[in-house]
Amino acid sequence: MIEQVAIAFERKDYPTAAKLLKPLLKESPDNPWVQFYQGRLYEVANKRKEAEKIYRQLLKSTANSKIVLQARQGLQRIREIEQEEKQRAIAQATAEPCNTEQGVLILEPFSNELKATAAAKFAEIMQLDVYNARLVLPSRSWKLYRTGRVGELEFYGIQLQQAGIPCFWTAISAIDQIQVFQVNYFLESQPQATVICSNHTNQVGSLRFDWSEVSARVMGLLPIFEEVVDVGAWLKTKRKTQTQDYVQFCDLHLPGRRCIVRLYDQGYEFQQGVEIAPASSQNTIRINWNNLLSWINLHLPQAKVWSDFTPFAETVLEQKEMLGHIQSHINLHRKEKSDWDSAFHLYSGLIFTRLGR
Repeated sequence: MIEQVAIAFERKDYPTAAKLLKPLLKESPDNPWVQFYQGRLYEVANKRKEAEKIYRQLLKSTANSKIVLQARQGLQRIREIEQEEKQRAIAQATAEPCNTEQGVLILEPFSNELKATAAAKFAEIMQLDVYNARLVLPSRSWKLYRTGRVGELEFYGIQLQQAGIPCFWTAISAIDQIQVFQVNYFLESQPQATVICSNHTNQVGSLRFDWSEVSARVMGLLPIFEEVVDVGAWLKTKRKTQTQDYVQFCDLHLPGRRCIVRLYDQGYEFQQGVEIAPASSQNTIRINWNNLLSWINLHLPQAKVWSDFTPFAETVLEQKEMLGHIQSHINLHRKEKSDWDSAFHLYSGLIFTRLGR
């Protein structure tokens, strides 16, 4: 009977093959040839998941070299079909000019308890092994997973979301469109806040807004590097770059105005404008900055604070080409341009666009 099933498959007479196989599935369900042809029927019926499951089970349970070879060939056929479908879907997703823009795909964190299940789904969608997929999935903060054409990122992102894996994607141009104002100081705090600030062309002016307009506050530490001379073995000297200090940044998001109001400790004029705390010659920049943040907290009880910039930056800094296309709107006195600046603006911009959806 199994030979007749094989002949029917050779002739591509699948209805006859199914009819012949039906009694065999009842009489000899554990026969590996019966199982294999059941997998073939699933495959030709486009039930690829069921076929793949049978083929993989046969690879584990049988030593018959012919069955093993054909099961592997079946898996290869399924992979090729899925790859072709994926390429067609990506081509369709990137057909529109706006979908060919460069973008980023961000994975959002979730609990370790859910990682085992999510890793298997992630591995299937992104064609990874489960072990590496589990390492990729974040549990603490956002993680930049992939850069590329935003249409392609959307294609993968929708599949991940449907599988219960939190993520989002955006075009770099959406972040470039956000206006950034560098704050010199707060001129007034009531009934509205007024800041003296400069725009991207360094024109100084004022901006007034209601505190209730602020949707988020984004915190970040940006390292300042310096080149030092290190004396090593045999009194040999060599130059190396090390972190000298950190500059503290605070972004206030005003989504209704499509802008970010940016403050940083070395650029804020603490002796100007609203008195944040009693002036003292003993106050350091750190003390003044902490006083400023406490004062801002009193006015922004409703705004969420985002402070996971550093772990996010660690997933981004290797993407030098992408960061090189992001205008940071950060004007620190550096000897060399730093990707940390662009990484912070990317982080803040992603929060801005994410909350605005």
